[in-house]
Amino acid sequence: MNTKQIEIQLLLEAMRLKYGYDFSGYSRDMLERRIDNKLSKSNLNSISEMTSKVLHDAEFFSSLIYDISIPVTEMFRDPSVYLCIRQKVFPILKTYPCINIWHAGCATGQEVYSMAIALKEENLYDRTQIYATDINDRALKNAKDAIYPVDSIKKYTWNYQQAGGKYSFSKYYHAMYDSAIIDESLKQNITFANHNLVTDGVFAEMNLILCRNVFIYFDKVLQNKVLELFNTSLCRNGFLCLGSSESLSFTDLENDFTQISGDEKIYQKQSKKAVKV
Repeated sequence: MNTKQIEIQLLLEAMRLKYGYDFSGYSRDMLERRIDNKLSKSNLNSISEMTSKVLHDAEFFSSLIYDISIPVTEMFRDPSVYLCIRQKVFPILKTYPCINIWHAGCATGQEVYSMAIALKEENLYDRTQIYATDINDRALKNAKDAIYPVDSIKKYTWNYQQAGGKYSFSKYYHAMYDSAIIDESLKQNITFANHNLVTDGVFAEMNLILCRNVFIYFDKVLQNKVLELFNTSLCRNGFLCLGSSESLSFTDLENDFTQISGDEKIYQKQSKKAVKV
């Protein structure tokens, strides 16, 4: 282990001991790139100096978390996923009197509001509770504010149309200067909260869990740990949706799920067979 690797290890250990954020199972290459990027933007000379600043400056730590977990998202990202959910998942959810949905790693909230729109258009929103979680408090604040750059609307509108949208996308936001503000009615059944997939546990029984483009930053051990959390959180026959570059293949829980859409990475939890006695 070279000096830089030791410095990174000490930084990660300081973050775990001081704030309870455990990045030990994250991709080391990804962490190194993002720590280097943060170092280049800071008036610091080394990762060791960054470790000291993290220990004594909570605000700097918050900004570092933001840079490490850079949220990359958009409204109706990968439209075919939302179209598939409308066609294959919603018909089953419609049979339930109450629906719980968990967006794990919700970033700045665009995909959460996309789900809210789809639920409204399928007359499911009023009986649904959406839990949107992330480890990034700055991203969560942006998600709660629901104010996005107006120059993103053209892309969002196209995504919405490809995802099976039924109306004009302008119905769901108000333009103000250079911003687009999501309609307040979409926030009514959404709870945003800080939740760490590495250290925190189950908080409700879910019918659908979406965790898209988060696993690509985890090693195999952490992937399996988080998948076990999702498996425990899902109700009987519940659904799990992963990112386009992610899969349950070669994980410990591969045989506990049935893939209902290959390209969209949507899986359904298998019912446990009764044991004869």
